[in-house]
Amino acid sequence: MLAYGLAAVVLVADRVTTSLVEDHLHRVVHVWGPFGLALQFNSGLAFSLFSGRATLVTVLLGAGVVVLAILVWRVRTVGQAVGAGLVLGGGVGNLSERVASGHHGLVADYVTLSHWPTFNVADACITVGAVFLAAVLLFDQRAGAGS
Repeated sequence: MLAYGLAAVVLVADRVTTSLVEDHLHRVVHVWGPFGLALQFNSGLAFSLFSGRATLVTVLLGAGVVVLAILVWRVRTVGQAVGAGLVLGGGVGNLSERVASGHHGLVADYVTLSHWPTFNVADACITVGAVFLAAVLLFDQRAGAGS
């Protein structure tokens, strides 16, 4: 239940921030150091993979979200639930935007970093969740090997 609850929080955070950005961000804004805000629309997956193929990306993302939602049911630790919840929430956030935003399958990206692609809250949660989940699984595996 923790994973699904966290996924819901991520979904709400992504939709709220994206709505605020779309309504109020009309120019590039430098925030601090390498961080900035600039609204862009992306038809592809991470790092613009499959750009220009919004329908294909939406179908792939939809299938991935369904599989992930089923797999999340099998998490057994709090760490796994946190990682899986972040990934699931980010995936659902991006999928919901592709399907319901009125941007014809495009996703709004708005966080900019020096030398890094522009991304959004859902993307950040997917990345952090995947890294966290990998670390948790690696740690669990090493802990099991040591006993």
